[in-house]
Amino acid sequence: MAEISIVQQHGLGPVAARTAADQVAQRLAAEYGLECKWDGDVLRFERSGVDGALTLEGQSAALRIRLGFFMSAFAPSIEAKVVEKMRKVFIPA
Repeated sequence: MAEISIVQQHGLGPVAARTAADQVAQRLAAEYGLECKWDGDVLRFERSGVDGALTLEGQSAALRIRLGFFMSAFAPSIEAKVVEKMRKVFIPA
């Protein structure tokens, strides 16, 4: 089992941060077939072999993904894609 943990700082307000988190979730859902739902300021997602949460806290977004045995082999590529997407949506050009 592998775990990915990413914290992205940002200067977005609450509404914009939630919109950015939704963009990250949409990408994860599309690429990995995840079910996503909000629980307060925490966006939870899961599917067989993958679960995690994206938590919005003030000026940061903390993402935690736990990968099951099969998906653990893909951890480096999943992490690279998610880091890139979070940077793009939480720190606009």
